[in-house]
Amino acid sequence: MKRREFIKKAAAGVAASSVFGPVYAQTQKRIRWRMATSWPKSLDTIYGGAITVAEAVREMTGGKFDIRVYAGGEIVPGLKVVDAVQQGTVEAGHTAAYYYIGKHPAFAFATAVPFGFTYREQNAWLYDGNGNKLLNELFADFNMIGFPAGNTGVQMGGWFRKPINSVEDLKGLKMRIPGLGGKV
Repeated sequence: MKRREFIKKAAAGVAASSVFGPVYAQTQKRIRWRMATSWPKSLDTIYGGAITVAEAVREMTGGKFDIRVYAGGEIVPGLKVVDAVQQGTVEAGHTAAYYYIGKHPAFAFATAVPFGFTYREQNAWLYDGNGNKLLNELFADFNMIGFPAGNTGVQMGGWFRKPINSVEDLKGLKMRIPGLGGKV
């Protein structure tokens, strides 16, 4: 569907909902969605963010919109969440966009970039600097729309068994860094 066509239909829908909304709201059926995540349940802070989103939606809709959250691997592997949303396997996903920079490098800007924004700067860019708008233009190419739903802050450098004091200390060291940092 072309963007202009979508906007016209959305505007017509908003206009119609203001006329038929009160009657329709009384007969509306319950909506149930599945949200795949990239997280195990044991990562309470991040997995808990997905639970918080689901609970907020349920509360705001008086229980008429129910999102069931699934841990990574319960429906799809944790690093296949975007694919599952794109293909319609699930209706929603909660993941970190930097896992998908192979689809497009700009996915990294929806998450932490090494030596990039602090969490406050990231939120300012997303909400006040048109970041959400720009990201959703990118996500539209992948049949998705994104909503910020958590911010873990600046990408950490890592935790190591021995001190890292120089570039020499990095030689031969194996470490995991997602997103753009992993390309270095």
